[in-house]
Amino acid sequence: MTRLPPQTLPDPLPQDPLQTAAHWLQQAYDESVAPNPNAMTLATVGPDGQPSARIVLCKDIVLPEGYVLFFSNYQSRKGAELAARPRAATIFHWDVLHRQVRIEGLIVPSPVAESDEYFESRAWQSRIGAWASHQSQPVASRSALLESVKAVARQYAGDSVGDDHQLLDDLAARPKIPRPPHWGGYRLWADTVELWVEGEYRIHDRARWTRRLTAVGSPGHFHATPWHATRLQP
Repeated sequence: MTRLPPQTLPDPLPQDPLQTAAHWLQQAYDESVAPNPNAMTLATVGPDGQPSARIVLCKDIVLPEGYVLFFSNYQSRKGAELAARPRAATIFHWDVLHRQVRIEGLIVPSPVAESDEYFESRAWQSRIGAWASHQSQPVASRSALLESVKAVARQYAGDSVGDDHQLLDDLAARPKIPRPPHWGGYRLWADTVELWVEGEYRIHDRARWTRRLTAVGSPGHFHATPWHATRLQP
């Protein structure tokens, strides 16, 4: 059996688990542990009570407020499920670091300015895709989808788009593509966090933090109680 590097959660446990989660995420980036170190599994529940899960990319763990930021199509399956039941659970797992983070909490849409800013930072082809793809809906064929992409690309970029959907002109010619109203960010406000460190012989180190969120002021803002921590058996 390969011996694991010695590491455990601190004792006493940290007051804010998301600070540790953010540190672990940064370390995953710094050590290039995977092509997408910020990949996380997002689980939702539909109106029929059926769960579903998929991989999304975490764009930030925002401190001290305590929410996870990601972006998606609001009309996708996940978008419909989050609209019906605005709670979600997500998990990061980094094999190389022998660590795992689980986060559960309330879901609220990002402010318009936040969604606009991130959308503008994306590659122009990805912005085209957000308009061209009716995410989670059936499509007749792959070629039909690509024709939709090409049509939207020519709508915004005209003759500067080649058959391979690449711009033929220099950077100054890149088209202005507005954010679709059905695409934007989500903030997952954490009320439960679990940190896990792999241990030898399955004797892992594990702890859970909980807090209470109360809506205050404008929509999407919360008052949070201090975190309460509990060590768990593996």
